[in-house]
Amino acid sequence: MNIKDYKENFDKIVEFFKEDISGLRTGRASTAMVEGVMVEAYGSRQPLKAVASISVADAKTLNIDPWDKSLTSAVEKGIRESGLGINPVNDGKLIRLSLPELTTERRQELIKVLHQKLEQAKISARKVREEVRTVIGTEEKAKSITEDDKFRLQEELDKMVKEYTDKVVEIGEQKEKEINTV
Repeated sequence: MNIKDYKENFDKIVEFFKEDISGLRTGRASTAMVEGVMVEAYGSRQPLKAVASISVADAKTLNIDPWDKSLTSAVEKGIRESGLGINPVNDGKLIRLSLPELTTERRQELIKVLHQKLEQAKISARKVREEVRTVIGTEEKAKSITEDDKFRLQEELDKMVKEYTDKVVEIGEQKEKEINTV
């Protein structure tokens, strides 16, 4: 049994966390903010990135170009209903999103959401740790590893969990700085 076999599970947690917080708005425009906005298209709900190209025009503006121009109003409606607090401007071809300045209250809300996502990532890491501990216990009961091996593996596992938790916290702190940067 090798603890490093479970490294991939922890890598997935970190990657998911990075992707999850990329949608949190900082002071500059990012396509990740709207990629997941659901749009009613062709009789079903689809993410915006599946029906339009999204580009950053400048630090405060996103351009959305629906591939099928008949979906322009559906895309506009999806953005309005998304709860992002952004008012889309439709010029017939493109939809422009001008991002308003973040208020202090909105920054605080975003930081609360960030902390919730951070806690979820930590919980996921602890779940993986418990699964691995169960495997270690089972291995010891089956006599395939010694009691000394069990303690050594648990110590290795705890070090790995701490390393990944620290990594997630560091990413969270960087994102919090971005949100607070005016």
